[in-house]
Amino acid sequence: MLTALNEWFGNHIYITYLLIFIFMSYVYNKVFRTRKLPVLKTAIVYLLMAIGSIMLLGFQLVGLPIVLCLTVAISLMFLVRIRYFIEKRTGSGNPE
Repeated sequence: MLTALNEWFGNHIYITYLLIFIFMSYVYNKVFRTRKLPVLKTAIVYLLMAIGSIMLLGFQLVGLPIVLCLTVAISLMFLVRIRYFIEKRTGSGNPE
């Protein structure tokens, strides 16, 4: 199954690159962005992420499961958000 998925990603390079860039952008926005940056600095950050996505695409093409790892990371982030939402809704969180 995993080899078939890696083969599909190898055959569809542009889609794979787009997925890597979107997943990296999501992780950056949810984890690392603490405040809004000016427009030029934001453009530089996204340009560097685009270049990094090319590097990760190369790793994906040689057989490392980069897209799968980013998918797992985003899934775990989503689970944490659900947990926080449930704790906030039930009021069982710390009163601090």
